[in-house]
Amino acid sequence: MRIATFNINGVKARIGALCDWLAEAKPDVVLLQEIKSIDEAFPREPIEDLGYNVETHGQKGFNGVAILSRFPLEDVTRGLPGDESDEQARWIEATVTGETAAVRVCGLYLPNGNPAPGPKYDYKLGWMARMRTHAAGLLASEMPVVLAGDYNVIPQDEDAERPEAWRTDALALPDSRAAFRRILNLGFTEAIRARSAAPGLYTFWDYQAGAWERNNGIRIDHLLLSPQAADLMTDAGIDRHVRGREKPSDHVPVWIDLAA
Repeated sequence: MRIATFNINGVKARIGALCDWLAEAKPDVVLLQEIKSIDEAFPREPIEDLGYNVETHGQKGFNGVAILSRFPLEDVTRGLPGDESDEQARWIEATVTGETAAVRVCGLYLPNGNPAPGPKYDYKLGWMARMRTHAAGLLASEMPVVLAGDYNVIPQDEDAERPEAWRTDALALPDSRAAFRRILNLGFTEAIRARSAAPGLYTFWDYQAGAWERNNGIRIDHLLLSPQAADLMTDAGIDRHVRGREKPSDHVPVWIDLAA
């Protein structure tokens, strides 16, 4: 079972690029972020025509997450628990049953947090604390769990081409990195780093200042695996080439293969 995360940065603007990648890469499950669409306006048909079931948690103009799956999606839930007043569409989860195992997949779009300090940064850290609580509950289920999405966290300096440029940014502040580690240290495995400790593994390049051409990238899209999911992982990778295509997102897909 190939599970991918992809911040599409506007699904209606990039439906062609998305479908091209789906047809080429043939992932079994995709967690999308920043669909920037209400549920009713999501362009389902071209994705369903490629054989995917579609579940969305949308919001007009910004945010929004979705799950695409070749397998049936069961027990779909929307919204991160812990704050009933939070109306931002940043979390969706479901159970996907493959040929040999059922996997709980969670798609997330973690808040950016800038400018920091400030209320947006407080929201980010509060959201991460809620995520940690929910992740601990998911671990208690003892089933394979995958937390996949745009975390808006650069975990360490090796995850940025120019780490000095991010010192005061919410994506790399010490409190952001510490909150990420607290989730990881519950017992999750960070898929890409489990495969390689090499620098230069990026998932995002800004549209400005020739960032892509100069490989001035950062790694902020992550897949965290419960012990049961990590035991099933056979490979992981980044579809870096997608960033060089016409009308690309500023993110690229990141994926894992599970023996499930």
